[in-house]
Amino acid sequence: MFSQAPPRTPPSRRARRLAVWALFALAIGGGTPAIGQDLDAPRPIDRLDTVWIEEMTWMEVRDALAEGMTTAIIGTGGVEQNGPYLASGKHNFVLQATAEAIARELGDALVAPVIKLVPEGSIDPPSGHMRYHATISVRQETFEAMLTDVLGSLAAHGFEDLVLIGDSGGNVSGMENVAAALNRAWADRPARVHFIPEYYTEDIYSCDYLKEELGIFQQPDECVATRNEYHDDYHYSSIMATVDPTTIRADQRIAADLFSINGVDLSPLELTVANGRRLVDYRAGITARAIRRSIAAND
Repeated sequence: MFSQAPPRTPPSRRARRLAVWALFALAIGGGTPAIGQDLDAPRPIDRLDTVWIEEMTWMEVRDALAEGMTTAIIGTGGVEQNGPYLASGKHNFVLQATAEAIARELGDALVAPVIKLVPEGSIDPPSGHMRYHATISVRQETFEAMLTDVLGSLAAHGFEDLVLIGDSGGNVSGMENVAAALNRAWADRPARVHFIPEYYTEDIYSCDYLKEELGIFQQPDECVATRNEYHDDYHYSSIMATVDPTTIRADQRIAADLFSINGVDLSPLELTVANGRRLVDYRAGITARAIRRSIAAND
């Protein structure tokens, strides 16, 4: 169950939000649901303890908003090649762990479905990650249109602080473009978009934290996405393992005596998962602090 969250929005902003909600919903296609449910009907059952909007009923989201949970986190991932051991949805699996941890750290946030399809290179002729099987790419304009519609939907329902985080460097320009465009368009509306680069860039790939806090030293000692021929490292492998060890093919690699990355043994799996949980908490702390700074700067 979510606890009652104290109002944190200045009265002037709250008043503006209440005044424009109905008009904003109509402007982007809102209105009375065709099925005719009473929008003010009481919720008949207890709320599920989740921060994921897609796991919640519409009544649970409505009531969470009323309690002050007006921040929404929108994560962008990708489906791309990550070497022979990691599932192609690497970034999406990581966001399953980190986005939830960030929301719970903030205490007043919910999480939108992860945007799983992002630009990965030209489709014809294939370039970048598109040269590899399993990669799915979308055009830049498609990506930005998707973000625009998702953010607009959330704003129409009353979310005030819309937070964009990206688990892949190739997503940055699209998120920056959409955040800037919507903040200009919504200058007189209550919703604001916050692109939070710190999620990805502050201690990128947790390189310092791995060495200083976990005693993990990868080889070569270079903080880059592909320090080997694979698109893989201990940071990603351990966080993915917290979601599902099959996404890093733990059993198959153990059987083939290949359960290591960049010179670091991933056995025992239990230790890798524990380290992954610490990395999730670390990145959640970095991101929550950055989100609070961004919101405070706009209040």
